[in-house]
Amino acid sequence: MFKILRERIRQGHRTYPYPVQAPVLPERFRGRPRIDPKRCPPGCRGCEDLCPYGALQVRDGQPRIDLGLCLFCGECAAACPAGAVTFTRDHRLAVRHREDLLSGADEPRLAQALDARMKKLFGRSLKLRQVSAGGCNACEADLNVLSTLVFDLGRFGIQFVASPRHADGILVTGPVTENMKSALLDTYAAVPEPKLVIASGACAIGGGPFRGSPEVHNGIGDLLPVDLYIPGCPPHPWTALDGLLRLLGRLTQKS
Repeated sequence: MFKILRERIRQGHRTYPYPVQAPVLPERFRGRPRIDPKRCPPGCRGCEDLCPYGALQVRDGQPRIDLGLCLFCGECAAACPAGAVTFTRDHRLAVRHREDLLSGADEPRLAQALDARMKKLFGRSLKLRQVSAGGCNACEADLNVLSTLVFDLGRFGIQFVASPRHADGILVTGPVTENMKSALLDTYAAVPEPKLVIASGACAIGGGPFRGSPEVHNGIGDLLPVDLYIPGCPPHPWTALDGLLRLLGRLTQKS
């Protein structure tokens, strides 16, 4: 017992002081992409041709990245001879509307809070049932990390629960395989009204690398009404936590 207490004192306080202090992410982390159209060579479409998932498109000489399809592989940035496409370490990616995932030269549109009624219901206590709809377990693993003492999701009143009947909404990962479609819809139906739906990861938003396969439904957008999109492959735990707190009105647009 004394050894345990001594070791706990040695380790000290391990929970990160977020959101008072912004998280520090490693150099290799790929966050929000930054595009400088002024540096794009005329007629160049090399980055668009290289993107294996159609996330990057050039329209009227202006490149745009669909963060809902992007796997953050970084190939577009590596292929651009002028350095017009770069990846920052900005972890803030979550949005409320699918169209807001289109990233270009303009200012990013971050997730806005729920309306007053919904925020009153869920702002201080939010219970979520996580549904893995055919995911590779990467998104699920990073969501599990949120419950560790470093992130301590529970201190914000947010918890994952075992039953949809105890939940305020569902958080979905995976491209929704045909075998998981009915289970997903049954889980959604079991959550009492009013309820929230969160799509976490490129697969849940647009199908990810499985997009177009006859065995998947390219995410949940055509199956359920989505209240929050958290892009990434997988989304970093800070990205997911940032999106959840913005949804609940705990963070301002500029923070």
